[in-house]
Amino acid sequence: MIDKICSAIRTIQRRFVPGGGGGLAERTVKSGMWVSAMNILDRVLKVVMFIVLARLLGPQAIGLMGIALLTISALLSLTNLGIDAALIQRIEDDVDEYLNTMFTLEILRGVTMSAILYLSAPALASLFGEPAARDLIRAIALVPIFLGLRNPGMVYFKKDLQFHKEFTYRVSGTAAYVVVALGYAAVSPTVWALVFGYLADASVRALSTYFLHPYRPRPALNRSHAAELIGYGKWVTGSSIVEFLYGQGDDAIVGWILTATSLGYYQLAYRISNAPATEIAVVVSSVMFSTYSKLQEEQLALREAFFSTFRLTAFVALPMSIGILLVAPSFVGTFLGPDWLPMVTTMQILVAYGLFRTLFATFNPVWRAVGRPDIQTKLGVLRVVLLAIIVVPMTSSFGIEGTALAVTGILAFPMVPLYAREMKKTLGTTYRRFLREMSFPLLATGLMAIAVLAVQNQVGSPLLEFFVLVLTGILAYVVSAVSIMSVFDWRVKQNLKDLASIVSK
Repeated sequence: MIDKICSAIRTIQRRFVPGGGGGLAERTVKSGMWVSAMNILDRVLKVVMFIVLARLLGPQAIGLMGIALLTISALLSLTNLGIDAALIQRIEDDVDEYLNTMFTLEILRGVTMSAILYLSAPALASLFGEPAARDLIRAIALVPIFLGLRNPGMVYFKKDLQFHKEFTYRVSGTAAYVVVALGYAAVSPTVWALVFGYLADASVRALSTYFLHPYRPRPALNRSHAAELIGYGKWVTGSSIVEFLYGQGDDAIVGWILTATSLGYYQLAYRISNAPATEIAVVVSSVMFSTYSKLQEEQLALREAFFSTFRLTAFVALPMSIGILLVAPSFVGTFLGPDWLPMVTTMQILVAYGLFRTLFATFNPVWRAVGRPDIQTKLGVLRVVLLAIIVVPMTSSFGIEGTALAVTGILAFPMVPLYAREMKKTLGTTYRRFLREMSFPLLATGLMAIAVLAVQNQVGSPLLEFFVLVLTGILAYVVSAVSIMSVFDWRVKQNLKDLASIVSK
């Protein structure tokens, strides 16, 4: 019996744990599987938690926590040193000599951030017109210290494509978040359930890094190493700032112009509508940056790796996004309750935003891998400028629906053609290649949408309707995709075969 168990463990390890002896493709696929599993589990746990807490706490409490998280997200973005990206991008495998410097810089950053958050909490709460947010901001000011104390050896999780360790790191924190938040809410259903859950998440993650990697850091600052890392990281810092501005600037505008309740609607609408985008984007950016970095001097290999990733991303993201748009009313009414119905239209608009985000997630790792993170930053700056021009009047005139239209419209135009133009130049490809890769999943998704619309409103129970729509969508997309693969040269068929072959080894 023991021999059989040991044999099963070795089989699982061989098939799913990326090994140093495997090829780059095998390591990339297996790493992608771990990141996918990590994000799916993370998302499922948090969605279940937020559904329960949304019913217990209501939109205002969710909005208050949203204000607190906005403040810490802003500061994290403004002070992101980009050190981990600098080390992942380096050609050499061993970067131990940089880790103590990284550790010291991150501790200094964490302590400084915590002090700033604590002292500025009253002013930040006043800015949003929500005095109750002050104590929440001061409580989560501990989080940057936990982040600074993480083991810098965790950079190897991504650099060496060891995402089974990243899985443990992420999921341990999420499990702590969910258990603490739901446990506290069961005793005292207030916004503090989310605060204590968030603190538990950060502290458990920091502790787990010392179990997952043997490196033991000590405070030490090598000035030349620090200058080298920050020199690369400055563009990552700039990109992080603009990503915050266009990624959460809309949240800040909603919280400032409207109310905490409106922010609660908007943030939950975003969280649900962008669930596929968030998870796929994390998988792509985490795994493919490391992979692309190893191919940075081989343009042909890099181009084909990019289009394989883009093709698979579109294959998965398009049907998931359109599916969320179609089932949004029944999902909200069934699982969140009537108090949350005002967010349905916003949720449906933000589905398009999430789809664009997912596709763009395949672009940014390429630019970072070839040493051009400035492209991402410059495009982001343009996006922020356009957003600053239209988001305030749109929010003032049309509420959270106007905010959603503003952020989605800018992403559709001019950002889509600009991203395509820059990637065309980077990889030496053509616009026709992009159109071809998008045409097949668009056709299959269109056929799926027709099938779902045909059965919509045919079932009396909202709960039953939701599950009927989901099952119809899955079946229709599978049938449509298989039919298209049998008629046309849709290369995703070969990509799927390659994935299955690698996993079965």
